[in-house]
Amino acid sequence: TIVTVESFASILLIALATGVIFARFSRPRAQIRFSERAVIAPYRGMTAFQFRIANGRRSELIEVEAKVIYTFQEDSGGSVTRQYHVLPLDRTRVTFSPLTWTIVHPIDQESPLYGATDADLAARHAEFLVLVSGVDETVSQVVHRRASYHAAEVTWGARFVSAFLPVDAGGRIRVDLRRLSDLERAI
Repeated sequence: TIVTVESFASILLIALATGVIFARFSRPRAQIRFSERAVIAPYRGMTAFQFRIANGRRSELIEVEAKVIYTFQEDSGGSVTRQYHVLPLDRTRVTFSPLTWTIVHPIDQESPLYGATDADLAARHAEFLVLVSGVDETVSQVVHRRASYHAAEVTWGARFVSAFLPVDAGGRIRVDLRRLSDLERAI
């Protein structure tokens, strides 16, 4: 009886340990790459806060969604508080993202960034918190990736260089991920 219980317990423990280890290491991880810097650049007759992302895997991400929160310190009556504003984006969701996506917040009169300068962002210790989520087509599970841009990581008056390579002989569109963070002066 003791040998039978011991054998049964060891089989259960091995199965449990295998399941826990497999679950831990088989979790999908997003390989979403973010541009090293964000920019504030001309956009459709106004300016906009922008950054770029790309999928670092060969598989596609489906139903990709982005959220950006602008946070800064504010002095209100002698006490410093942290304020949070969800920034409305030009496009919050794309159906699938096999290449790159430039995420844009237009700075209009309703934007908390309206009239702000780089000195204002630095003085307020501003930060842009980013959450990107989507479904990895390979494992059909939702994956998330977070990033942030501090005021010092925002370049004013610049825009992103195109990351697309010339179409190859097979007619495929390709992206050079080394250009993801490349900037040029905005005209």
